[in-house]
Amino acid sequence: MSTVTKKNLIQSISQERGVHPNDVRNVIQSFLDAMTENLAKGDRLEFRDFGVFEIVERKQKIGRNPKDAAVPIIIPARRAVKFTPGKKMKQLIEKMLPKGKS
Repeated sequence: MSTVTKKNLIQSISQERGVHPNDVRNVIQSFLDAMTENLAKGDRLEFRDFGVFEIVERKQKIGRNPKDAAVPIIIPARRAVKFTPGKKMKQLIEKMLPKGKS
């Protein structure tokens, strides 16, 4: 398993589709910027078969310092982006990984 960067993705799409890398880069960056702006406004982004991005409120909770478990650490409430994979993505991922492995 490896890490795929935006640069790798741009190169791959460019070669696969025969489109100049700068054009692919502009489209991908515009897409990511639009996603970020919409999530920042509180919108829910749904892409059929891929998944759903939405903002959720994480409650305040108490954590523990692993070096000194007696000392509680208050983790403040915050907003976070939650991704829920779509049906097609779930099926593809389940085929890839053996059961019980992460």
